[in-house]
Amino acid sequence: MFAYIVRRMFQSVIVLLVVGLVAFSMFRFVGDPIDNMLGQERTQADIDRLRAELGLDQPIPVQYYKFLKEAVQGNFGVSYRQGRPVSTIIAERAPATLELAFVSGFLAITMGIALGVFTAIRRQGVAANIIMTVSLIGVSLPTFLIGILLIYIFSVELDLLPSFGRGETVMIGNWSTGFLTTSGLKALILPAITLGLYQMTLIMRLVRSEMLEVLRADYVRFARARGLSDRVINFRHALKNTMVPVITITGLQLGSIIAFAIITETVFQWPGVGLLFINAIQFVDIPVMAAYLMLISVMFVTINLIVDLLYYAIDPRLRVDARAT
Repeated sequence: MFAYIVRRMFQSVIVLLVVGLVAFSMFRFVGDPIDNMLGQERTQADIDRLRAELGLDQPIPVQYYKFLKEAVQGNFGVSYRQGRPVSTIIAERAPATLELAFVSGFLAITMGIALGVFTAIRRQGVAANIIMTVSLIGVSLPTFLIGILLIYIFSVELDLLPSFGRGETVMIGNWSTGFLTTSGLKALILPAITLGLYQMTLIMRLVRSEMLEVLRADYVRFARARGLSDRVINFRHALKNTMVPVITITGLQLGSIIAFAIITETVFQWPGVGLLFINAIQFVDIPVMAAYLMLISVMFVTINLIVDLLYYAIDPRLRVDARAT
């Protein structure tokens, strides 16, 4: 087990370094931050001086090495646009994104598994067929279009929920939360549904497919022949064995929630790190973009590592293979 963890952590570090280098190398194609930082009266001497101060005159590998050296100490540099430390800016925006991702992930997992089990057990029922038909919306429509439709229905036509912003927030230490205010909770509903709908639909259809396959297995038929109740068969035997592949896909989808948050935050003007990244692209704010991509990479790799460890703990075949090698 220890050797497996060490091997996976080493692979994760390599992935982080490669992804970071690729992303850092692509920043030069976004634009030149000097154009946004200096006015029309700038001279070539001003451009060369500022480029040297920011370190942009150095090769990409050198810039990346200096960025990593400071990043491991929690220093991501100073924003070109705001003139403040990037770590401070991200710390201010992170609670909004993390709360949105948490609620979206919770809805996606709980509703996805529950609806997947229901549609598998009642696969011939009218309700199950309606759910499967409606679920095609979550798979087919892009995230931004779902958000616009929800805004039109619940904000424009029904005037029930706010269409943008985070609502009123309160501070708990250094953490700003909207969970404790009515307007904050109402503002969270539409973005959370928009962000979690695709993941919920995917998890639901995966759970249904895997559970239908498990219910046709020989050991399930044997359990029925022994006289076990449907409840015991469905939830103690079938669902347990269904969760092995579901855990892997669910972990990947939880990681993608952070990525899709960029689109959702843009549609709803949600003041999170996703919207911060979009604004950073427009102003070629390289320190903010680099910090965001590195943090997203760390989240993805961490989630995948946790999923691998859970998969290793649940599936005994992996433990046997690890001992054999």
